[in-house]
Amino acid sequence: MSGELVCSKPEEVRNAETENTVEIIIKLTSEDPANDHDHNVNQQPERETETVCNEIRPNHSKVSKELFRTDDDDDDDDDDDSGTHYLNGDERPCTHLQRAERPGNGKLPDTFQTDHLLYYERFKAYQDYMLGDCKTSEVEAFTAEYLEKIVEPCDWQAIWHTDVFDVLVEVVDVDCKELKAKVELVLPMECETRGCDLTEESMKALLEATLHKVPLLELSVVYDESGDFDQTALALEHLRFFYKHIWRKWDEEDEDDDFDYFVRCVEPRLRLYYDILEDRVPAGLVAEYHSTLALCSEKFREFSSLRSGLDSDSESEQDNVSMVEGLRMYEQLEALKRKLRIIENPLLRYVLGYKVNSGQQSCRAKGPRPAGGRVVHLVSASATVHQLQSLITDKLMPHYSSEEFEVQFHSDPVLAVNACFEGDVVIVCPGLYSITSSISIVDSIEVEGYGLPDEVVIEKRNKGDAFVESTGANVKLLNLKFIQCDAIEGILCVRQGKLEMENCVMQCETTGVIVRSAAQLSMNMCDLYGSKGAGVEIYPGSVCSLVGNGIHHCKEGILIKDFADELDAVPKITMVNNVIHNNQGYGVILVKPGDATVEDLPAEPNAADEKEEEPEDTEAKSEADIDDDDGGGSNDGDDDVPVIVVEEECPVIKHGHSGPPDFTEGNDAIKQELVATSAKKHGLQKSRMKALGAMQADENLLSQEMFISIHGNQFKHNGKGSFGTFLY
Repeated sequence: MSGELVCSKPEEVRNAETENTVEIIIKLTSEDPANDHDHNVNQQPERETETVCNEIRPNHSKVSKELFRTDDDDDDDDDDDSGTHYLNGDERPCTHLQRAERPGNGKLPDTFQTDHLLYYERFKAYQDYMLGDCKTSEVEAFTAEYLEKIVEPCDWQAIWHTDVFDVLVEVVDVDCKELKAKVELVLPMECETRGCDLTEESMKALLEATLHKVPLLELSVVYDESGDFDQTALALEHLRFFYKHIWRKWDEEDEDDDFDYFVRCVEPRLRLYYDILEDRVPAGLVAEYHSTLALCSEKFREFSSLRSGLDSDSESEQDNVSMVEGLRMYEQLEALKRKLRIIENPLLRYVLGYKVNSGQQSCRAKGPRPAGGRVVHLVSASATVHQLQSLITDKLMPHYSSEEFEVQFHSDPVLAVNACFEGDVVIVCPGLYSITSSISIVDSIEVEGYGLPDEVVIEKRNKGDAFVESTGANVKLLNLKFIQCDAIEGILCVRQGKLEMENCVMQCETTGVIVRSAAQLSMNMCDLYGSKGAGVEIYPGSVCSLVGNGIHHCKEGILIKDFADELDAVPKITMVNNVIHNNQGYGVILVKPGDATVEDLPAEPNAADEKEEEPEDTEAKSEADIDDDDGGGSNDGDDDVPVIVVEEECPVIKHGHSGPPDFTEGNDAIKQELVATSAKKHGLQKSRMKALGAMQADENLLSQEMFISIHGNQFKHNGKGSFGTFLY
């Protein structure tokens, strides 16, 4: 008995494939000799059927997947990323990876380019496929399981890469637990060497000595357009990256083994790697991290060697000494590991570790040149004879022709500043200078552009460092234009000392000029724009003089930090004839506390009401007027009011430079708010000091002088108005 069972492909398969439906004929036969004739007749159709089946066999894996596809699988496919499409079928077998061409004209074939993966691609691979929620002690097992699922077990070629040679081999077996592959040399041998001669016999002897097993980390899959080895190449890349940049030898001894290893170690280290790669970490902090990591690795090797040589049952003096040394070394190792965790943590990196390299502990000033004399550092990539003649005639001969000066030439302004001693001068010739490191000024020097600011441009492209940091006692910047590109730090920070800026242009990318506590800034006739924060940030205890500047197209114009705390010194602020316009928020904003201890003190004056009562009076309040406004409800009289000096407006400036009332009304509001805040600060200080008991208040501390000179400023088209306060 014989017959034919004709089966059409299921509906799911027909929908999944683009080619025509194929009918598969399955022969049902018996042992009856009478049917032999029918059997012979059907041999030809049978062979045709076999041919058809062979043609559709390459799509078997896809068919299986389509048959067992679920809704979750559909969702997973939507989330798959380029370069990490694990077990993802495709209509046409082809590679999704690019070819990494080998340099030169070597004989070795090209490999897959896998070292260009993005952060989220590696993140997804480690979290979803390789490590998951494993503990530190389970990393090895999870990694082996991942490789067993992804890596092709045999019959693929790779480049065995070492420090001295690259050779083409064929993988015949993979041991995922040991992270090794058994390989055979491809004949004739294709090899590239570095500093040595390698023959086919010596390579065979080397493979025999290693039992033909080589580390998977040293294998790079040979490029193949079919796409069959894409996942193998990606798996080896993830494995190689993990053990090179993520895994630490001391991780397996971590006491926090009950916590998720990916969340605790992999994610922060991966984020730090890409932050460094994208220049989002200061160069000083990067150097500190690498040096700490190298030192920690060395200490761990020494500690492991010492520990392995100890005998727990021994009571000899030598072992006791070694044990004490081991404890000391262990404490040093733990301190280094804590420092690494601080830098690896995205938050602690900037709160704690970043302070070390942010310029707050800048290198010390060099002082005067040991051999005496002063140097004029001339910065120019190239110059014509006419330009040099003009420079000598206009600048060098009139000002620096004495015997104490000599001239040195540089092509980079950063190198010129770093070579300066106290009293030196840097003259930057016209041109565009692109730098990648910060300009750190630690000595009293002068940096001047020879020409207009738009002609002398310094552009910074590194993201991690601040642009200009000044800690010198008396620094001057003149006729320069600073441009930030893709930055995450401010354009200029005065950390200590005094900085004078004149006729400079600052095109900001993040925050603008920052004046730290105890620092002094004198900024005259400058133009600042583009800040995503405040154009100028004034910290408590600083001295800031802004005269004739343009501050525009920033998020906030000028931000005055809170100085109401009893530990903060009162700033001295001068703002004259500035044009503050087209900022997103306020022209000037004061940050101050909004708690009950401040709210129960006299309220701040209202600039709008004050203007209605005194429309013609734009002069600052005298000390007695402040007494009436802020101390009227006090029983202590004049003792509750601090000594506050408010500079009266000069009549010439008042009548010569005053603008329309809508543009200048912010001057009085700023003065009144600063005076009121200072009075509240004085009251809080005195009440807290009297509450200590018999100890009397220190009148010297309570009589801090606040100097305010604010007039002639124009406020135009600021999104939220001329002046505002931010309560926290």
